[in-house]
Amino acid sequence: MALDSQAKFLLEQMAAAGAPPMSSLSPEEARLTTDFSALAGTPETVGKVENRTIPGPEGEIPVRIYTPEGDGPFPALVFYHGGGWVIGDLDTVDVPCRLLTNRANCVVVSVDYRLAPEHKFPAAADDAYAAAKWVVENGSSIQVDPSRVAVGGDSAGGNLAAVVALMSRDNNEFELAYQLLIYPVTNHSYETVSYSDNADGYLLTKNSMVWFWDHYLRDAEDGKNPYASPLLAAELSSLPPALVITAEFDPLRDEGEAYAQRLKEAGVQVEATRYNGMIHGFFWMPGTLEQGMQAVNQAAEALKRAFTKEEKVL
Repeated sequence: MALDSQAKFLLEQMAAAGAPPMSSLSPEEARLTTDFSALAGTPETVGKVENRTIPGPEGEIPVRIYTPEGDGPFPALVFYHGGGWVIGDLDTVDVPCRLLTNRANCVVVSVDYRLAPEHKFPAAADDAYAAAKWVVENGSSIQVDPSRVAVGGDSAGGNLAAVVALMSRDNNEFELAYQLLIYPVTNHSYETVSYSDNADGYLLTKNSMVWFWDHYLRDAEDGKNPYASPLLAAELSSLPPALVITAEFDPLRDEGEAYAQRLKEAGVQVEATRYNGMIHGFFWMPGTLEQGMQAVNQAAEALKRAFTKEEKVL
């Protein structure tokens, strides 16, 4: 397929701006210079937005809680932003989180987990798990039905959502209703066709992913841990249903689709959608890319169906 015309225009604008490649920057420089919020569109009004902290394994974790209009208890989505575990914050995904709150009629708890390289693996995964556990155990305090809690995220956040689903199954401390995996990182490897075909020129590059992984992992052995590379998990059965969204012109396309296939083979209910013509990061850009808004709407509809199904089971 051809590159989407809106994505092509965006990439041309970025190239003309002449920003240095991510892999040439320090983490601090990357955090200061990487900002896609202008591409997200106008933030929608939701019923309530609260910034607060919740207990984490190594101190307080900042979260932003979006609550829809109306009376709870509501289902909830615990959301983890992307950014290669190195960049990104609550503001990065503010617009998509608001859209999901309104369209899925659920509370969204956006998690500001610890970033690398200051906090290497498994810090982000431990924070992500602690946040989901807190929402399940303390749901009533934020108008959440603890039996209808999903996890989700994009890119590195999609990795964390998949990992939290694995951890919750393995630890048997709480159950999740759904997992929303948006172009997730699933494997510490660069050997796929999509890495070869989309190594440069489509926003996320192979060199950037090497840079992200090198900052996140303590050593190469960490990359073999299923809580870093969920595609390497020996067993994927008994996991919550999933929506896996991938983008055609994305180095991460094949590993996301491989994870969806392995989930299906393990008997997990999976909806897998490749957005043709799209680039990595498009879920952050619903104000600029029409397919970005389509993906947000698809995610919201999938969440609504999952949450309704949970209601019928109870």
